[in-house]
Formats: sequence, C-alpha cells, structure tokens
Amino acid sequence: MEKVLSVEERIRRAEEIYNKRNGGNVSTYSIKENNSPSLMHRFIKQIIVCFLIYGVFYLVSNREYFLSQEFRNKAEEVTSQNEMLHNSYNFVMAYVDKYIVNNREEKINTENIEEKQENTNAKNEEQQENTNENKEESQEKLEQNKENEAVVNQTSEVNNENIGGTVENIENMPEKSQEEKDAEEIKNTINFIKPINGVISSTFGWRTPSSSIVSKYHTGIDLAANTGTIIKSATDGVVAISSSEGGYGKHLNIKINDVTIIYAHCSKLYLKEGDKVTQGQEIAEVGSTGNSTGPHLHFEIRKEDRYVDPQLILNF
Repeated sequence: MEKVLSVEERIRRAEEIYNKRNGGNVSTYSIKENNSPSLMHRFIKQIIVCFLIYGVFYLVSNREYFLSQEFRNKAEEVTSQNEMLHNSYNFVMAYVDKYIVNNREEKINTENIEEKQENTNAKNEEQQENTNENKEESQEKLEQNKENEAVVNQTSEVNNENIGGTVENIENMPEKSQEEKDAEEIKNTINFIKPINGVISSTFGWRTPSSSIVSKYHTGIDLAANTGTIIKSATDGVVAISSSEGGYGKHLNIKINDVTIIYAHCSKLYLKEGDKVTQGQEIAEVGSTGNSTGPHLHFEIRKEDRYVDPQLILNF
C-alpha cells in the first residue's frame, strides 16, 4: 500500500528534487514559525497598561506628597542601595524639578503677584474714595464756616447799631481763679448734699481769731451744732483717714476721685479707714475735739492739695 505523504513531506521532496536538478545543496524545509502573540501575552500587556494608567492617576492625585521633601528623603534612602536605581531616581527627580516643580513655583508666584496687585489696586481705590470724601467734607465745612462768619458779621452789625457801636471785648473779662476753676469742675463731676443743717459760724479764708489755738487762715467752713448731732456724708467715697490726732481732733477724710472731704472736731466716728461710703450715710457726730472753742463741724473740701471754699459748691 502506498504511504500517504503530508503536505510538508511533499514540499520537502520537491525541494530536494529541484536542488538535485540544479546542482544545489539539499536544504531541509523549515516551517515558518508563527510570530503572532498568544492570548496570554496580550492579557499580560493589558494588565501592565492598566497598572501604568492607575499609577499615573495615583501620582496625580497624590502629587503633593510625591513632591514633598519627606518622599524624596525616603526615595533617596531606598535607591541609594543600588547604583542603577539611584541614577534612575536622580534622572527622574531632575526632570520633575525642571518641568513640574519650577512650573508650579512660577504659577504660585504669578498668582501671588496678581493677588498683591489686586490688593494694591483695591487700596488705591479706597484711598481715592476717602480722599474725595475728605475733599467734599472740607468743602462743606468751608462753606459752613463762610455762612457762620456771614451770620456773625450780620449780628455784630445789628448789635453795633443797637448799642451805638460799642462792642464788649471778651478778652477784657477777668480770668477765673484756680479756686473757681476747681469749684466749677467739682460741681460738674460730683453731687453734694449738706452734711448737717447748721449755721455758719466761721467762713472760708482769712479771719481774725479770738483764740491762739484757732488758725488765721480758715481752710473750710464751721457749721455750729449741738454735740452729738448726726453728720451725714456729703458724697460717695472711701475713708482715707479715720483719726483722733492733730488739730482736727477726731476727724474723717473721705476721698472721691481726686477730691477729699474732711469732717473735723467730731465727738464720735462711725467709720474706719478703707470703708466705702454712700451719700447720706451717717458717719460721725458733732463735737469739739482738737483745736476747737465750741461744738461745731469743720467741713473742708480739697481738690488734690488745693483748698476750695465749700460755699462755692453748696448753698448753706
């Protein structure tokens, strides 16, 4: 039975016959290999491409970390163990610094410059608006001053006509004394009431005493009253002195702001130093202690270290 030859065998024999006829060497037929990639190779390539895409997205979303000095230190430590990895790392970081970091810094600097320019423009506009407003206000004030001057001049002319041209010069008015200024300031800042209902037996200032124990210059006023008469605080304040020594005898110094009120020659004191006092509070009793010739209340007011006549503040 004749053997059935395969296609490859037939081709090989045909080549041998052809080569013999042409005097050539016999060559074996080599089957051309199939160079097309297998399914497994294509699958592996797709997986690698997916990993590369995922890696790119991960790097972009975490670029702040990969550009940080912390990541660079760690990468430097890892790649330093292999020269090839270290060289590759240096090449990649040089590219990053050149094309990514520098561009990023330039963008940030540009944004900062634009922001500063916007702030400067806004400030300039605001200053310009304020300048315009100030100019308008100055113009309005100038016009108002002109109107006031016109009214004053008109009023002066009318007054001159009514009084025959005589105008009183305010500068010639007598200047207030320091005591009057102090009394006015005290009245404007502190409320006073009478400490007792008594008769003034000695006024403030120079006097002619009938006894050597009485001073010639009286620093307060004396209010005559019976011994034991209740004395009430003329103001609020704090007790600075509660003493029975000296020419004032038993006396209280009550302070409020820079003003001191003295209640002297008392027979009895109700308060001690540091006590807080309210206006109208009972604080002592009338007596005749210290340099005194009879029962009375010596009522004295001082602003800082200056004496003030109580009758300039209270009507007794």
